[in-house]
Amino acid sequence: MDHTVNIEHVLIVRYGEVALKGRNKPYFEKKLLARIGDVLPEGTSARADGGLLLVTGYDPAREDALARAILRIFGVSTVSRAWRLRSREMKDICAAAVGWLDPRIQQERVSFKVFGKRADKTYPVTSPDLAAAVGEAILEAFGEDRVRVDVNRPDIRLTVHLRRNDVLIFDDAEKGFGGLPPGTNGKGLVLLSGGIDSPVAAWLLAKRGMRIEAVHFHSYPYTSKRAEEKVKELAEILAEYTQSLRVHILNLLPAQEALAAACPESEMTILVRRMMMRAAELIARREGCAFLITGENLGQVASQTAEALAVTDASSGLPVLRPLIALDKVEIIERAQEIGTYEKSIEPYEDCCTVFLPRHPVTKPRIEAILASEAKLGGAEVIDKILAEVFATEEVFEAG
Repeated sequence: MDHTVNIEHVLIVRYGEVALKGRNKPYFEKKLLARIGDVLPEGTSARADGGLLLVTGYDPAREDALARAILRIFGVSTVSRAWRLRSREMKDICAAAVGWLDPRIQQERVSFKVFGKRADKTYPVTSPDLAAAVGEAILEAFGEDRVRVDVNRPDIRLTVHLRRNDVLIFDDAEKGFGGLPPGTNGKGLVLLSGGIDSPVAAWLLAKRGMRIEAVHFHSYPYTSKRAEEKVKELAEILAEYTQSLRVHILNLLPAQEALAAACPESEMTILVRRMMMRAAELIARREGCAFLITGENLGQVASQTAEALAVTDASSGLPVLRPLIALDKVEIIERAQEIGTYEKSIEPYEDCCTVFLPRHPVTKPRIEAILASEAKLGGAEVIDKILAEVFATEEVFEAG
């Protein structure tokens, strides 16, 4: 019996949250299909088909790599490798099911369960009868010394999905990250430091459908060029999920030196952070970003106390999103490991926050005191001149 007749390799892509969007579902589905199209090789297509997204026309030898790429796309819930039969004859369905299982059954006895799903209710065989017929064909083909039925905890859960014009056969489903497709929730600018936290913060908001741009501050020559390369490499990892990521790279040293010369040492961390936020806001408005994004976590360091965050926010006219605010460090590290940024983030290259670091930083700053210290610089015009010096160093790196 030739079980390869009329077989086509397909990838079944399922979405989770997108399915709940009601009247807006076509918009989100279109965005998701467009993003999937970005990773498909020439000649391959993706389209909505009966409540599923089907990827077809690819070289089966590239199936694993293609599935991995799709699983990194936000909005994708699961992906299954599958066979599609154009024939709906029972003998062909049974033969294909046997063929599907053949490479999956080794010497040891394997348990299985067949799930019949009859989407086309005009088909003369019910879902339970479809499952029973396929199960009998598998037992007959392999023998009870190699396979056995287990309805509770089977090794293989084979699904036979009979639809109006075809039949899909598959067993497992690999989990994606879910979320929402890119470009469905505005655009934000992340302050990308090169540490563990900020890449995770960017990833989490990208998962919610936000387009991400980034700014990185360095203090060359106090910080090394290798630290900048590390951030670029982190951006490349993030771009595997976001498709592309533009990073604006600025030397903050002119601002740090001006603050160190005029302001109290204990306030340097907060003052520098406020200068970063001012610079980030200028880039965000220029690039059409409606939000600033940081990897700050409540109480993690001196600049991340509730009081310090309030004073930092007062320097920006844009909303600041902090997706990590209530997580503990272990949770953040676990997510960094999951998305592949952790090993790069822990490479020992210092960022600009380690320059002019106070020995005893203020942990509960008062906005009045901070504004008084900034006034020692000479007013808003001087701050603008300092920021102009910072922007004179701007470089742009395109990841992805």
